[in-house]
Amino acid sequence: MTANPGRPGGPADQGHPRRWAILGVLVLSLVGIILDNTVLNVTLRTLTDPEQGLGASHSQVEWVLSAYTLAFAATLFTWGVLGDRLGRRRVLLLGLGLFGLSSLAGAYAGSPEQLIAARACMGVSGAAVLPSTLATIAAVFPLRERPKALGIWAASVGFALGIGPVTGGILLAHFWWGSVLLVNVPLMAGCLVAVVLVVPETRGTAGRRVDAAGLLLSIAGVVPLVYAIIEAGRSGGVTRPAVWAAGLAGLGLLLVFLWHERRTPEPSLELGFFRMKAFSTAVAAVGFVSFAMMGFLFFSAFYLQSVRGYTPLQAGGCTVALAVANVVCGPLSTVLVRSIGPRNVCAAGMLAVTASLCGVTFVTQHAPVWLILVLFAALGAGVACVMPTAAVSIMNAIPREKAGVASAMNNTVRQLGGALGVAVLGSLMGAAYRRGIEDELAVLPPSARHQAGESLDATLLAATRLGESGLVGPARQAFLDAMHLAAGAAAAVALVGALAVLRWLPSSVTTPTPPAGAVPGREHSDHLKVQGS
Repeated sequence: MTANPGRPGGPADQGHPRRWAILGVLVLSLVGIILDNTVLNVTLRTLTDPEQGLGASHSQVEWVLSAYTLAFAATLFTWGVLGDRLGRRRVLLLGLGLFGLSSLAGAYAGSPEQLIAARACMGVSGAAVLPSTLATIAAVFPLRERPKALGIWAASVGFALGIGPVTGGILLAHFWWGSVLLVNVPLMAGCLVAVVLVVPETRGTAGRRVDAAGLLLSIAGVVPLVYAIIEAGRSGGVTRPAVWAAGLAGLGLLLVFLWHERRTPEPSLELGFFRMKAFSTAVAAVGFVSFAMMGFLFFSAFYLQSVRGYTPLQAGGCTVALAVANVVCGPLSTVLVRSIGPRNVCAAGMLAVTASLCGVTFVTQHAPVWLILVLFAALGAGVACVMPTAAVSIMNAIPREKAGVASAMNNTVRQLGGALGVAVLGSLMGAAYRRGIEDELAVLPPSARHQAGESLDATLLAATRLGESGLVGPARQAFLDAMHLAAGAAAAVALVGALAVLRWLPSSVTTPTPPAGAVPGREHSDHLKVQGS
């Protein structure tokens, strides 16, 4: 049976009868994927152990994280387009199945190289899941209920990011490192069954061909660009040929992609979306807040474990405050949008993120735990105000048959913003730390100084091996100084985002304008195949 959701906001737009159960399944699927973004953060030191882990080098550990981000960001847009054209439920099932299999392969990886390859496969399959969930929500929910549904969806993203480290810490306390990936297998199996039983098939306008050339160009452009971003943060600069050459190649290919999209009759990317203030400003806000948030999570992980000496479980426990704030404030923010408008809610969220990062500049080695928890909660509340509000603005500004594309664009910017946050702030911290510890390293043999100055953990390891315990205090202080500098830079970025939102984000939620000649009650409708009805 095929049902027409009807005109957004019109009498026929009553939504799917099982839409809240569908939302529950989609949120469960999403949590399983997003959880993996942070669940490995607390296992990094274990992976470097040749007995308990894989004996991975510092560079290999970085690529364990980066391979996922690179593959995810590179294929997200493509999966969003394919979901709109071929069916979002079909793409969702494919992504969940492949994610479970690649998690299984990663859990039993016998070398760092195998784990990196498995993580890349997880990134590709995870990218198939995320836009399918958001586009399906836009298809099955009527306009009046969509803000609430999107608020729950966005809150689940923050919740998953927050509980990732504590989940990893609990598993590491009882099992081997591979358990943090193996847990995905039964979760994905349950999600597959639930999707088959509950989620209907939806897609965009039927009969449109897939713009294969455009999709290939988008991947070819994003891969070297994200690689350059990651390498810049890893190597501490952009002067290496591997960094600037890859970055220029990526930008050049993306320009070719845009040129192609302007000339093809059925483009994958509707460039006209960016002429809508609600769309373009909301996407930019997502990029700004992701930059600040992922930078915060990056340096806070090292602060909690390497400066304060917390165990992985204790460090992960601090992020629960972020998760709780997201769960509480996410749905609440969508209620506030209706009363005070998306501009005010989104700007307030950006300012809360700015305040939390400014607070980091006052954190010391022995800062009270309540202050740490307050900063995590303020960050979570701010993100919870930005993400759902931006999602509502984006999904209501575009036709529903383009929901997958819009979702993928939104989440591609989120991934790129997060990758930039880790790369730029990580590079800034690395350079500041090396300057701060350089004179203190004179007590070490010349051959050990360069490697010992790469990071706080490297300095602490050298101090332990060579019996230079006097290095520990200065090293931790140098890290704190570098962290304060990075937090200040992230706060400045978040403040710029708040100013952009106040200047350009509309004060009310917009809805897409029906095309000329559209049949009343059928504008921008998805094709919704209701299973079992």
